[in-house]
Amino acid sequence: MLKIRNVKMEDLAELVVIEQLCFTKEEAATKEAFEKRIQVIPDSFFVAEATGEIVGLVNGPVIDKAYITDDLFSDLNANPASGGHQSILGLAVSPHFQKRGVASALLSYFEKEAMAKGRETITLTCKADLIQFYEKHGYLNKGVSASVHGGVIWYNMIKNLQ
Repeated sequence: MLKIRNVKMEDLAELVVIEQLCFTKEEAATKEAFEKRIQVIPDSFFVAEATGEIVGLVNGPVIDKAYITDDLFSDLNANPASGGHQSILGLAVSPHFQKRGVASALLSYFEKEAMAKGRETITLTCKADLIQFYEKHGYLNKGVSASVHGGVIWYNMIKNLQ
């Protein structure tokens, strides 16, 4: 049974482990980045728990542009109460729990929360191998992103909520 809830500072150590298992050193959010996100945007940072253990996470700030820019990985502001574009900076699932619908459950929960707050879109970047996954969830591929995060090629994916 999967439980999705808002992040708490006590989750930090587990989140860092999952992030490091899912992303390269260059791509992964640091402990400091997670600390800042937990403090500044806990309203758009969720974790998935199975049997009391954190198995996945999704997070990102609300931004005023439709696409993610690399400065978001370091500069963070509190989310507006409503409107804007909900970004996803990170969606990660513990390898042991992958291919079990955890990422899909996190995405759909995230989307419901974003819609409840009147966000215009959900926007994210992903690598080529994940384009199909996001398209299955209603995201549109808007081509190669300007992002150079982690030294890899990212694609802009966007889902209209209105």
